Amino acid sequence: MDYKKAVENIRKELKSYITDNKIKSLVMGISGGMDSTLCALLAKPICDELGILLIGRSLPASSNSIGENSRAKEIGKLFCTDFKEVNIEETFEETYNLACYNFEEDSNNNDILKGNIKARIRMILLYDIGATRGMVLSTDNYTEYLLGFWTLHGDVGDYGMIQNLWKTEVYEMAEWIAENELRKFQRYPDGETAEIPSEAKEAVLKVIVADATDGLGISKTDLDQILPEWKGGSRRGYEIVDSRLQLYLDRGVADLDDPVVARMFRTEFKRLNPVNIQRDRIT
Repeated sequence: MDYKKAVENIRKELKSYITDNKIKSLVMGISGGMDSTLCALLAKPICDELGILLIGRSLPASSNSIGENSRAKEIGKLFCTDFKEVNIEETFEETYNLACYNFEEDSNNNDILKGNIKARIRMILLYDIGATRGMVLSTDNYTEYLLGFWTLHGDVGDYGMIQNLWKTEVYEMAEWIAENELRKFQRYPDGETAEIPSEAKEAVLKVIVADATDGLGISKTDLDQILPEWKGGSRRGYEIVDSRLQLYLDRGVADLDDPVVARMFRTEFKRLNPVNIQRDRIT
């Protein structure tokens, strides 16, 4: 992919949509992960140009690691014009207890239920801001979409800049922006210049090398759920995941023993949601 052209195209489309629809601000969740970081990188220059707010919220719970929270704060403060961290743990506990879930004999299922509640609480908070102040950005990518690696009525947004990018492309685009837009130069008295790492570039590179997590406490990393046999870093692991999905889409031959392909089939119900009876089948 020509990432220079792709970044320009995404920003052009975003700017056009904002101006055509008179959007007052953009609202997004900042997780400290790769997808929300790229969305912030893409949106900030357009928000600055149009003079509108980029509102970011880090919404951690006890299941979020110190590293996730630290990266979220760094990215939020660097790229958002209005950033806050709002801990949702107390709200989550109250909601979970109110729901009266009791799956002590199935701890894995219980973790998924807890994760779904957290994702939906985060959605409520972001849309509450967006209802009066702007449009909520989606931070999902195409790999996650195919794998159902998102929560129905939870991980949602009104505008997706990266929804049709593979996860590997998300990494590569963020790296391109870091290397080409976040560079900082030091000029010396003799006229020589040297590149020195900018604070923004270093923050993005930290995200790129970090293990990908869903922030829901279901597993230590995303790939523990998606590619259980993988023991390496997240970026390389997602290269394998994307290659398997692309191979299936190109050839149409399914290996249901492959956990990646099997997950895609298993989560088809999410991509078909909501299911509506067609009018001609009613009348």
